[in-house]
Amino acid sequence: MNTRSRSTDSRLTHLDADGRPAMVDVSSKVATARAATAECRVKFPAAVAAELHRNGLKSAKGGVVDTAIIAGTLAVKRTHELIPFCHPLPIDGIRFAIAWRSDRELEIVCTVKTVHRTGVEMEALTGATIAALTVYDMCKALSHAIVLGPAKLRGKRGGKRDVGTIAEPA
Repeated sequence: MNTRSRSTDSRLTHLDADGRPAMVDVSSKVATARAATAECRVKFPAAVAAELHRNGLKSAKGGVVDTAIIAGTLAVKRTHELIPFCHPLPIDGIRFAIAWRSDRELEIVCTVKTVHRTGVEMEALTGATIAALTVYDMCKALSHAIVLGPAKLRGKRGGKRDVGTIAEPA
């Protein structure tokens, strides 16, 4: 069976020549600085949003934002344990920006940096979405009508091509 990676063509990179699942071999790539930024939105029913505004984003379980940042950070560092073909990476930096985008919508932005042979898009997406899930968990006693998403990659830098923009939190 041929297990070479197809990362140089336009096909799915996690399939080998026989169409079977395979982790991409990055051993011949040069380690470069890489970064990725992802976001996930959390939409609250009006009454829940009003309560969170009144309480400074605190729920009965505690500080929503601080807990989400901690959970998101832990998730970034464990992405390779959650997603089968992600490489374990040395994470050089993780930053979260969490802010209201409207009266009822919270935006969670996660930026991850590394110097390695593969990018950190999945780590940034995992951080943003797990932080959003944590917000849901912290607030579900108020309502189960909280909606997560969309979750999306805003940008990545390093590797073959740059895409979108990278957040540079202060």
